[in-house]
Amino acid sequence: MRFARPVGLLLSAAAVALWAYGMTRWQPLTEPLGPWSEHLPGNNAYWARDLRFMAIMAVPLGLVLAGRGQVRWSGPAVVLGGCWIAADVAIDRADPIGGDATVLLATAGYAVLGVVAAMLLWWERRTPPTPGTPPASDRRVLTGAACVAGVLTLVAAAMESPTDREPELNQGALATAALLVVLAVGAALAAAPARIRARVGLAAGLTVAGLLGVGLVRVAAPGERLLPEVALGAVLLTGVTLLAWDWPGGRPIWWHHALAALIALVGPVVFLVATAVPMMIMLPIGATLTELAGNSPIHAADSDLLVSLAGLLSGLGMAVLLARPSVEDRRQLR
Repeated sequence: MRFARPVGLLLSAAAVALWAYGMTRWQPLTEPLGPWSEHLPGNNAYWARDLRFMAIMAVPLGLVLAGRGQVRWSGPAVVLGGCWIAADVAIDRADPIGGDATVLLATAGYAVLGVVAAMLLWWERRTPPTPGTPPASDRRVLTGAACVAGVLTLVAAAMESPTDREPELNQGALATAALLVVLAVGAALAAAPARIRARVGLAAGLTVAGLLGVGLVRVAAPGERLLPEVALGAVLLTGVTLLAWDWPGGRPIWWHHALAALIALVGPVVFLVATAVPMMIMLPIGATLTELAGNSPIHAADSDLLVSLAGLLSGLGMAVLLARPSVEDRRQLR
């Protein structure tokens, strides 16, 4: 897994640039024109915020990949992601805009990422891995990260707005989803017990299929994206299991992957609905963040749903089911 560290850090750096651009170029497009009730935004009005939050989530996912699934990297990466979300809300309230703001935010983000990565590398050199720690746990973390990135890919690819006419929405959705596809495939390949030629070829094919699937989702008209989104999820998450899971005797246990394909076909949609509905009814997290950022509330007839958070929770749910790279892990489900 020698590729994991440079690739993970590179993808985290790409996510930082995407976040800075989203804050200064896409977020201003979603700001309302006035406080009057007839101008209050509707469903998915703050699409730039969701794309930006998913870029932030990609930063710790890249660090998990760079740390090869070790807890000493994964724990601080999750903390960094939470702190970054809080900082994002404060920065959003300041309404930065323009090229200078983009450079400033990207530079600050790179500085934070560099400091965190340097501290983790120093910690790793000072405290070698604990003897007896099973590498299987690291493989489970990497496979789980791949599942989270896979589900977030579906959310990013299907992102909509009240008008669905903004060219920047397509650009942002494609860029964010493409980054998450590469993260999902990279984490799954890093979780493999051995990087044999067949797995590397499968990773390349899955990356191409994932990127094409993202494009097909975006080409579909709004309201007609469910089927291509479900198909993309099935292909991407099933591919994650083919990459990350053990191949006893040099070949996959096909009926295990057939079951994984069934779970990948229906699981993301079920989890997304199961998380989105309670968030709309009982946990108005999106509305709270909108208020903290100083933006106008969503019209009372609509809902301020934070789809990026729903995607994260759904990805964790899929990780519980599919982050079982060893045969012994899967036997525990019986």
